[in-house]
Amino acid sequence: MEKEKIKRTVREAYGAIAEGRAKGRSCCGSCSCDNGAFAQSIGYSDDELRMIPEGANLGLSCGNPTAFANLREGETVLDLGSGAGFDCFIAARKVGMSGKVIGVDMAPAMIEKARENAKKGSFVNVEFRLGEIENLPVADSSVDTVISNCVINLSVDKARVFQEIYRVLKPGGRIAVSDMALLKELPARIRQSVDAYVGCVAGAVLVDEYKRIVEDAGFKKVNNAVTGSSACIRPDTEDPMGKALVEGAGNGTSLGDYVVSVYLEGYK
Repeated sequence: MEKEKIKRTVREAYGAIAEGRAKGRSCCGSCSCDNGAFAQSIGYSDDELRMIPEGANLGLSCGNPTAFANLREGETVLDLGSGAGFDCFIAARKVGMSGKVIGVDMAPAMIEKARENAKKGSFVNVEFRLGEIENLPVADSSVDTVISNCVINLSVDKARVFQEIYRVLKPGGRIAVSDMALLKELPARIRQSVDAYVGCVAGAVLVDEYKRIVEDAGFKKVNNAVTGSSACIRPDTEDPMGKALVEGAGNGTSLGDYVVSVYLEGYK
């Protein structure tokens, strides 16, 4: 799949989710769980879910990076692929009024929805900027912590993403990323599937390769830990990825045999 086609498809797919024309598809895959229950299953607390405006949680997460980021009062936090503002609003409570949270998303509809949510929840220390995570609209050395949740796997140039993260972080700044990664290479039919790319699968890289990309960008003390599987997507469902899995790897195979959620941290 050519890069510009992937980028356009991802933008359109997540724009449709923001506008309510499509249902948010979490990394929970085809499991039957609502957004709140799913968020709790991957580490969000009742208190965190109560503090966000209604409509901010679109069920697109694969972890809770704010739980591990060690955010402190007065810090500036950048969220890559901020969607409707879910993690931004949680981070805003943690950094307080003396801190600031910046959300960046490539879908104009997501930015509009996030800004509406910020007004609804009276979040004055959060702002949302339209932009691509490969070319961040953020100044050099201006951010204390960068977080991201199930988004970097969607990028067509992950090395560039982490170079940009390194650029905008202050010396000593850190990253806290929840994302999807591979235990082994995907079958060709899934790698070539647009549905699988939009679904946070086909664009994922091997766990060890992910760590190498981050280290090559200059980060130190890089640690990546597997936090869960994606076994919810089964090969005998009506799910397009499930069908591709049957055709590419055979019956009895689960996507969880290939794809896992990971938490990654590192320091500039």
